This record gives sequence, C-alpha cells and structure tokens, in this order.
Amino acid sequence: MANILIVNIKELIGVDESGRLAARGREMGEPGLLHDAYLLISDGKIVDYGKMHARSVASLAGSFPDAQVLDAAGRLVMPAFCDAHTHLVYPASRELEYIDKIKGLSYEEIAKRGGGILNTAARMGSISEKELFESAQYRLHEIMRMGTGAVEIKSGYGLTPETELKMLRVIRKLKETSPLSIKATFLGAHAVPLAFKGNQAAYVDQVINEMIPAVAGEDLADYIDVFCDKGFFTVEDTDRILNAGMKYGLRPKIHANELANSGGIQVGVKYNALSVDHLEYTGDDEIEALLTAETMPVILPGAAFFLGMPLAPARKMIDAGLPLAMASDFNPGSSPSGNMQLILSMASILYRLIPEEGLLATTLNGAYAMGLSEELGSISKGKTANVLISHPMPGLAYMPYYYGTNKIETVILNGKIQIVNH
Repeated sequence: MANILIVNIKELIGVDESGRLAARGREMGEPGLLHDAYLLISDGKIVDYGKMHARSVASLAGSFPDAQVLDAAGRLVMPAFCDAHTHLVYPASRELEYIDKIKGLSYEEIAKRGGGILNTAARMGSISEKELFESAQYRLHEIMRMGTGAVEIKSGYGLTPETELKMLRVIRKLKETSPLSIKATFLGAHAVPLAFKGNQAAYVDQVINEMIPAVAGEDLADYIDVFCDKGFFTVEDTDRILNAGMKYGLRPKIHANELANSGGIQVGVKYNALSVDHLEYTGDDEIEALLTAETMPVILPGAAFFLGMPLAPARKMIDAGLPLAMASDFNPGSSPSGNMQLILSMASILYRLIPEEGLLATTLNGAYAMGLSEELGSISKGKTANVLISHPMPGLAYMPYYYGTNKIETVILNGKIQIVNH
C-alpha cells in the first residue's frame, strides 16, 4: 500500500494522543489543532505528524522517499465524518409524504394513515436484493464524496423476518464492497406492521422468537435497536426485545424521546446501550441518568429540521458535562440527506455548538456511538487513516459557516485516496 505525505497543512484538526474514546463536556471544545503541519500515512494508518517549522517539502519527502506527496497549502486536514445513525438502505423515496408535511400533517398522523415507515415497508417486499444494493451503493458513494468515512446502517423497513434479513444481507454486502467502515444494526422493532395492528405483543413476540435468532444465526448485525417512543414501542416492549438481543450478543442502540418523554433514555442507560438517539424530549432526569452512563447521546438535526420538531437541548447537555454526537438520520421519510457537512452547520446554527464542538460531535463521538473510536474519529498515531483535505479556506469556523456546498477536496479512507472533488 502506497504511503501518503500531506505537507503545508494550514490547520491539522482533531489531533489527539490522549487515548480518549469520547469527548465530554468542556473537552468538546478542544479537538486539538496544529498550524503549518504535515501528516504521514503508511499501510493504511496514521504514523506521524507534526509542525513543518522550517522543514522544506523536499526534506520531508526525502525522509519518506516512496510517499505520494500532497500539498495542502491553505487547506484544513481533519478526520473523516463518522455518521452513527442512518437508514440509507431503502427501496424508494417518499416525496409525496413531504407534500403532506407541507400541508400540515404531523409525523404521527402520516404514520396512522399507513404512511411513514409502513409505506417504505410495503415496498420492501417487491424490490430485489440487487436493486436494493445498487441504490444503497449509490448513496454510500454520495456521502463519501461529502466526507463520511464511517456509517451505521439500520434495518427496520422490512418488518417481516424475510425482508429484515434481506436488508441486513444488503448491508453485509455493502460492508464487503465499500471502503467505508460500516456497522449494521437490526431494527425489527421500528414500527408495528399492518398485519399486527391491534396485536402489538404478537409482533414483539415475532421479533424476539423469529427475527433475532435468524439475524444472529447469519451473523448479520452488530447491534440491536428499538423505536421506544410514543405511538411505537413501549418501555416494556423494549425491555423484552433488548433482553432477547443481548442473549445473542447484540448491544443496544435506541431510538428514544423523539416524540415524547418516553422513558427510552432511561431504558437505554439500564441496558448499557451504546447510544440513545433523537432526544428531542430530554429533561433534567434524562441528563442525570446519562451522566453516570457509558451511553452516547446522539442528536439527529436533520430529522428535527425536516419535521419541524423541538430541538434537543444540546447546549444544556454539553454544559452539564455530557458527551454528544450528531448524525444525519439519512432516510427517505424524515431526513432525506446524508450530508454530514450540513449536520456540522446545523450543530452551530440551530444547536449553538461552537465549530470545535461540532467537529468532535461528528467525528470522535460519532465513532464512539458505533463502537469505532479506538480506530477512527481523530488524528492519532496508529488509527486508521480516514482523513479529509478541504478546499482552501480561512479556518475551521468556515466549515459550518459556509453551508450548502461540498467543501471537501480529497477523501482518504483506509490510507487510500478515494475521491478528489474538483
């Protein structure tokens, strides 16, 4: 594997040799930064970096004679984004529901009419694995162009044993063929299908007795998730499903408190969930529960923006000493974008995070929420070289400030140049 030497870096951001797996509270404002720096990548790993000082490019290149030299003058170099919550394997878009939203229907009202998740689930049965894979592969390439290097992908648009397994097999194939680091999450408890309307307990039984053993039998998932919220699955349902999943070694990640104070955060903490996600309805009790936990709170700005929901209290959570991640929630119904640069902008514009906090929320802490922060999410010696080079810009604050365009020039994943955006 070729070595890469990046020189004349205006700002090398996300430098961290502390060994921390996540940044909490005030630490989120301290991502680590070197001005006028170089970075050496070898055999897919970050092996060295430092200040250029008076060293010339020629002298550095002489020290690493077989390295491809990239001149990053005027540019930022930072870790690739780690998107810890997506549903990007889906059969079709849902722009007609978007019109219903414009006309004033709520997310819950659309769901009650058979729209929302059930709409996508109805189409999942008729699409082939090949078609599903090809459409998801296109979306993966799209988010990679904008700087995402690691992504979690959930099932949950099947809602039958056959179609849930179909989704997870597609995710496995994406893992095998994509340069992105991918984690798979089984989300059979995403909604109650129409066939079980009025008999939710029977569907929970099917998730537990049929789906989880089948998923585990083919080793298709890294994690298990439940939509624990008003109008979806109760705390008691969630208890049963998580207990069953954990018997098969599936650590929880929970959709929690998007629509109400559902108790989802507390049940996530109870089961040592890797993350609890959404969090629009988060109060003092929830913050207190998270302060003593290893669970990462994950906010999904795209969904709140698209659905016009209340904003999670991100500023209050960080000020209380919590870590915080932000992810795209890329899906066809409530957040049809996987652009993590936009999420970084929303972190500042909507949630009042300073750019440094936003960077850590979308890199190191996102990696933690996928169980990947030992190898991704920061510029650290020995970590996998998932690195971005920006277009020329004044500094980090320009990234969230100048929203709406792709500001990434070069995407390096696993130590290989994957994308050059001209």
